[in-house]
Amino acid sequence: MSDLTESSPVPGLDPSGLNEWMADRVDEMVEKTISLASIESPSGEAGAQEPAREWLVAELGELGFEVSRLPGEGGCDHLVATQPGGTEGPCQLLLGHFDTVWPVGTLSSMPLEVRDGRLHGPGVFDMKGGIVQMLFALRAVREMGLDLPVPPVVQLVADEEVGSPSSRTYTEARAAGAARVFVMEPSYGPSGDLKTGRKGVGHFRLVVKGVASHAGLDPEGGVSAILEASRQIERLFELNDPGRGITVNVGTIDGGLRANVIAPEATAEIETRVATAGDAEAVERAILGLEPTRDRIEIEVTGGFGRPPMEKTPGNEALWEKARATAMVLGIEIDEAQVGGASDGNLTSLLAPTLDGLGAVGDGAHADHEHLVVEKMPERAALLAALLASPVV
Repeated sequence: MSDLTESSPVPGLDPSGLNEWMADRVDEMVEKTISLASIESPSGEAGAQEPAREWLVAELGELGFEVSRLPGEGGCDHLVATQPGGTEGPCQLLLGHFDTVWPVGTLSSMPLEVRDGRLHGPGVFDMKGGIVQMLFALRAVREMGLDLPVPPVVQLVADEEVGSPSSRTYTEARAAGAARVFVMEPSYGPSGDLKTGRKGVGHFRLVVKGVASHAGLDPEGGVSAILEASRQIERLFELNDPGRGITVNVGTIDGGLRANVIAPEATAEIETRVATAGDAEAVERAILGLEPTRDRIEIEVTGGFGRPPMEKTPGNEALWEKARATAMVLGIEIDEAQVGGASDGNLTSLLAPTLDGLGAVGDGAHADHEHLVVEKMPERAALLAALLASPVV
């Protein structure tokens, strides 16, 4: 291998050799992605997910990893892959998920096909293409003899699309012992920006209890829970602050018995997203602190932030700068983005330096035009391989 200067982010890397190695395997990357995406694996369906787990176990096993199952809810188990003898000490965690939002049978209306340089189909962008890129990055490390500063550990979970209820503890425990975390979620936008900031997401439920009465015979005897809920909803929407990236949305409401009854109860489901931990604390306090505006009304608010914001910590910022410099060495133009969606990177960000969006370049996550850009797969796999071989800051 040809040496770069001592200032290179990856000393000893042969960038042209790595790029060529990846480019020679682009067709194989597409074939592997089609193979994995052909296995529909929606969240919460253990039977449908099992073939995907078996596929991943086989692929990781061929790369020399020892793969274990981590118990999940209802048999929707997760996977962790380690190198022999690599379970002790710091690691670099490769994090992803193999569950999708698409129900079994979606392939009949959204077939997997390559058109105009794009691979279309459910799950290819979010995030089975990213998993395949990760596999090729690890394969390049092995076949090209790249030296890694710390061993890689791969964790692929089965419930990210529904908030990671059973995998969260595994993810946080693994990240706590990691030198850095690379999240294989899709990149952002047509240029494939890496994600260096994500909003935290909170879910709350408002229950309002009023007093029922006959709307015609005794309208003054009742206290409408629906009217009270409407007043509380106005308070909730007043918490929105676009300039600070705070969004509070009442997504559903329900209540009442029938038109001639003063409503004794009403409920509202609330989602909020914030960019900073401080705003998360303030918004949560405001929502949980809602109080009745009238007598004989009871209010109960439950919930909280399931995923904290992914902020620009010093470690995250240093990891982004390393990625930017590494991309330049490989001849890749790259930028960063702050996004409103959340991922498991939100969970790891406060525990270890985290870089998100290292997966596929494309568009249409959770939409019927989901696709990835085929020509970008080799360069993104090369970037990940180089990052794995870069020194730990």
